[in-house]
Amino acid sequence: MRVGLDFDNTIVSYDALFHKVAREGGWIPADLPASKLLVRDRLREIGKEDVWTEMQGTVYGSRMGEAALFPGALDFMRWARAAGVELAIVSHKTRNPFIGPKHDLHAASRGWIAQWLRDADGTLVDEGNVYFELTKEEKCARLGAIGCDCFVDDLPELLTSPVFPKHVEPLLFDPDGHHGGLGLPSVKSWSELQQKMASRWQPSR
Repeated sequence: MRVGLDFDNTIVSYDALFHKVAREGGWIPADLPASKLLVRDRLREIGKEDVWTEMQGTVYGSRMGEAALFPGALDFMRWARAAGVELAIVSHKTRNPFIGPKHDLHAASRGWIAQWLRDADGTLVDEGNVYFELTKEEKCARLGAIGCDCFVDDLPELLTSPVFPKHVEPLLFDPDGHHGGLGLPSVKSWSELQQKMASRWQPSR
């Protein structure tokens, strides 16, 4: 059994880091809640779309190492290893930021994975099972090519795309419950994902 996992905003939570970087730049008030979307909306409200674009390059590039794991993600990956469930990370992002220093965003993400997705017994996702594609279409093609049985992503538009592989079960990661009316199967946390998967697959012997 192979379960595919999205990376940005699914495994990695950027809320605190975007808030921190925006505060360092003096772009947001201190009382703005630590939310990536609220930071984005605030910058757009004050006509600083270019600042938001460059901030993304900073966060996903030189500051990537400061990004946090979603709670429960490591526990899920440990369970998957014990259960004999193979994990693959399939993401899409540009190689370099649109504005600012030309960080290699793929390399920064791979460095984060090597640093954080491991425990005392070793890595939790094999390096050969990590894919960064340049477009959503290439991401969907990769899911089909590697034979994912299920794919977990925070973007409903990807899971409902006409090019999303028909044989792959879509599962929406929706921690804030923003997309409850779409009819997609969903989970709000990694612990809920683990419970859902554990009810279907028993640990290998």
